[in-house]
Amino acid sequence: MIQCISGGSFVRDGLHVLDGTPAHPEEARKNTVAYSILQAHNTSGDPQKLRIRFDAMASHDITYVGIIQTARASGLREFPLEYVLTNCHNSLCAVGGTINEDDHLFGLCAAKKYGGVYVPAHQAVIHQYMREMEAGCGRMILGSDSHTRYGHLGTMAIGEGGPELVKQLLGRTYDIDLPEVVGVMLSGKPRPGVGPQDVALAIIGAVFGNGFVKNRVMEFIGEGVGNLSAEFRSGIDVMTTETTCLSSVWMTDETIADYLRALGRPEAYKPLAPAGVAYYDALVKVDLCSVEPMIALPFHPSNVYTIRQLRENAADILRGVEKKAEEQFGGRVRLPLLDKLENGRLRVDQGVIAGCAGGTFDNLCDAADILSGGSIGADAFSLSVYPSSQPTMLALTENGVLSGLMAAGATVRSAFCGPCFGAGDVPANGCLSIRHSTRNFPNREGSKPGEGQLSCVALMDARSIAATAKNGGLLTGADELDVTYTKPAFRFDGTVYKNRCYFGFGRPQPETELRFGPNIADWPAMPALTPHLLLEVASLIRDPVTTTDELIPSGETSSYRSNPERLSSFALSRKDPDYVPRAKAVRELERLREAGGDPFVSGELHDLLPLLPEGAAKETGLGTLVYAVKPGDGSAREQAASCQKVLGGWANIAGEYATKRYRSNLINWGMLPLLLDGEPPFAVGDWIFLPDVRAAVAEGKSELSALAFTKGGAKPIALRLGALTDDERQIILDGCLINFYRGH
Repeated sequence: MIQCISGGSFVRDGLHVLDGTPAHPEEARKNTVAYSILQAHNTSGDPQKLRIRFDAMASHDITYVGIIQTARASGLREFPLEYVLTNCHNSLCAVGGTINEDDHLFGLCAAKKYGGVYVPAHQAVIHQYMREMEAGCGRMILGSDSHTRYGHLGTMAIGEGGPELVKQLLGRTYDIDLPEVVGVMLSGKPRPGVGPQDVALAIIGAVFGNGFVKNRVMEFIGEGVGNLSAEFRSGIDVMTTETTCLSSVWMTDETIADYLRALGRPEAYKPLAPAGVAYYDALVKVDLCSVEPMIALPFHPSNVYTIRQLRENAADILRGVEKKAEEQFGGRVRLPLLDKLENGRLRVDQGVIAGCAGGTFDNLCDAADILSGGSIGADAFSLSVYPSSQPTMLALTENGVLSGLMAAGATVRSAFCGPCFGAGDVPANGCLSIRHSTRNFPNREGSKPGEGQLSCVALMDARSIAATAKNGGLLTGADELDVTYTKPAFRFDGTVYKNRCYFGFGRPQPETELRFGPNIADWPAMPALTPHLLLEVASLIRDPVTTTDELIPSGETSSYRSNPERLSSFALSRKDPDYVPRAKAVRELERLREAGGDPFVSGELHDLLPLLPEGAAKETGLGTLVYAVKPGDGSAREQAASCQKVLGGWANIAGEYATKRYRSNLINWGMLPLLLDGEPPFAVGDWIFLPDVRAAVAEGKSELSALAFTKGGAKPIALRLGALTDDERQIILDGCLINFYRGH
């Protein structure tokens, strides 16, 4: 299905891979679509060192409060670019003990005060709104959600942590080196019953584990592009986030022109294609004809099999997943997947088709065709569908698709991202949910292993979910059924938005008072980097990859995203419950030091005092660090880093960082993104001393000499900072982005 070709490739007109070297790579590199869009938004004058200004931005209601609070503290007066505030995550009235509507009222007031766009709850999930109303050929959009991807519409979109959006709000830029571009060459046409999630999972399975596209741009080319509808392309594109690529973009054609015309925005279209002979740093070849219905088993979108493979080897495959779950959760809870086999076939407990990946018009129309005349049954299996926007729901209501789904037993919900991050359709303990959504990380379905509840999610395409539903929950690929797909035309009615959304860009009302609920709090004061640091290892994670969900859980904790102190109490709560009390104990020692007291007078620090250089203790800040092998996969949420900083964190140590955005979040919150080769020579509770760390950062050093104070004595360790821009170094020196803007 998928072939990954390392090394450079030359492609003519986006269609033909050439032999040999018909052009100089550096010149041909300029002929990619990605290069042209990036340079059109680059303000640096240096094509290799990019300083990007975006055309628009988007945030949802578990990120925009913190972003606006940070920008306010840094001098925000009005939004200088179109900033869309959607409400699709904290849409429920009260989860976790707080009233989420307080955040929504804050967002509406902010849109009025600073001149933004406000999309009320249940109107659209963030990415569907941006597709329908903002994306266009040649544009660049920045979002505070990792699945900010609109490449199929010719838009290079990037998901980042909140501080990167703050920079844009304050007139600064998004600074990166020119990324490499990987060509994704599509050929052929998908088989009947194969959907966009199947193609996406096949690609993720081929490129995630080997880091083939990490921090690169994926550019979709090839004759197969023209064989896909706009929404089919969209369904593949949104899942590129799970490959750890930086962004994505596609060739555009009349299919995209027709789609944008249907949205009432024909001016947003222009043809995009590689110019002549283009050079790609690597190539991924995808034979669409050979893609089968796929399933990504717990607990990652890259844990992929064809449904046929799973049917043929169910016991062995499921036994392997159970074993990994036992290792991951330390044997505290059991994942009973083998119990779900009935005569060799897997019976699932729940189906969900939702959000920016699943809840699109085409997906739900095909699902309705599969279920037509059938029933999901009157047993434990349930099916929920969440159309991605009110205009999509209106179109599906008018053409009868929703009534057909409901008649078959499905329940229809409003536009909501909850099933994607653990706040909707939480399965019962021990249950398996199949979902056309974006992620199946641990706890993304809402289970709580620490409380003895463990359920899980497998990712599938809407078509195979509907086929499974028609069989009452017995796993079934959509290609096993004989279905006539009606493919009704999509009719977009933007009146829904015109009658309900607030459009205030360019019309700020500075006299508007922001409305604060009791759970909306300012960021606490954060000190500048001290001359030396003494950091306790507060958590040590040896998993091959650590997701942001494990660093700060999703689900009900989302209700506290506007309250930094309260949210921080959930940090690593499902991975290392002892982390927060350890961090808070050290934070109290640092507060004592800042108040003029002497934390070295007694206890553990007293024993360490003789190991420090003479007189260094008075200039040594105290804090904590987290070690993980490869942290930061998944969500763009800045809170994975900011919660550590609120608790007194000053560093992460890693073998590598899973994503650029997590490393950026650490830096923007004034934390050192340290790298360590090999096994860590320290344990939880040990202390790491970083002498002259402030001078090292200020002088641009990339390597730091440190000492690990362990039970076996003091051990020297070599740490690396990696490449930092001048601004990034200053942010770390100042202690966080807020301090940086106040002082500059």
